[in-house]
Amino acid sequence: MIPGFLVTHSGGFHADELMSSVILTRLFPQARLIRSRAPEWITPGVDRIIYDVGGAYDAAAQIFDHHQRGAPVREDGRPYSSFGLIWKHYGRDYLNASGLPEAHIETIHASFDASFVLPVDLVDNGAVSPSVAGPLAGLTLPALLETLKPVFDETDPEAEDRGFHSALAIARSFVEARIAQSAAKLRAEALVHQAIENTGQGRILELPVGMPFRPAIMKAGADHLLFVVHPREKDWCLTGIRREDEGFELRANLPAAWAGLTNGDLEAACGVDGASFCHNGRFIAAAKTREAALAMAELAVKDATIGQKSIVV
Repeated sequence: MIPGFLVTHSGGFHADELMSSVILTRLFPQARLIRSRAPEWITPGVDRIIYDVGGAYDAAAQIFDHHQRGAPVREDGRPYSSFGLIWKHYGRDYLNASGLPEAHIETIHASFDASFVLPVDLVDNGAVSPSVAGPLAGLTLPALLETLKPVFDETDPEAEDRGFHSALAIARSFVEARIAQSAAKLRAEALVHQAIENTGQGRILELPVGMPFRPAIMKAGADHLLFVVHPREKDWCLTGIRREDEGFELRANLPAAWAGLTNGDLEAACGVDGASFCHNGRFIAAAKTREAALAMAELAVKDATIGQKSIVV
């Protein structure tokens, strides 16, 4: 039965019921969102989904709280918040409703759970403190959403609901953007894998457009690749490939002689007409044409492989 009501608690709000509301209001746009702690609302019924309130977790009865004794935990023992429970039961339906390919649903459901849902669950349950982010603690998403709560001496009885709905719109934009990015990465993966096959044992990977490429390169085990070339809006880009997920160390840097140069100075340094820019950090360069970008890439490969051989010697 399609619910007529989506019920969560009134008063102060947190990221978990906001994120849960994002999922449920997308799936059930006709349902009325109720914020209440009144018994007549937080008692299960066939016409409602209750979350983050009610003192019970019973998916069959459509109630998803996590504050009670014996609250649900994941297989690894880490606690659920209402967001984790709603995502567990409704996340796949949400992804289907978002128009994602069926073949990508499980992958995105799992990755979003691990990277986005679980952190909200852990913070909401006090299992992780935002303070682990150091000076960025106040800029974590749960903390930012809570800044939209009314101040302590606000007297307008509608202020809490206004704050909730303002925060809900922001939470929605982050959920939708994160899932869109995950879907895009899977589309990019297919394109990058095809490009790797086309490249063979070459050191330069040419892509038809700028896209996330490192995860697909790592998954394919294409350790021989050193640089990526692709078009941008008005020019072409040449970029290195990071060795690790964390940090900025590259498999190969662009030549030291190019660092920080532009236009005529860079053309003179590399001998390529159309070379237009090289970052001082030597991780990205640009050229006016595809031919110039590929020529620069070939020179960069030669410079890098000579350097590697000299190190070995």
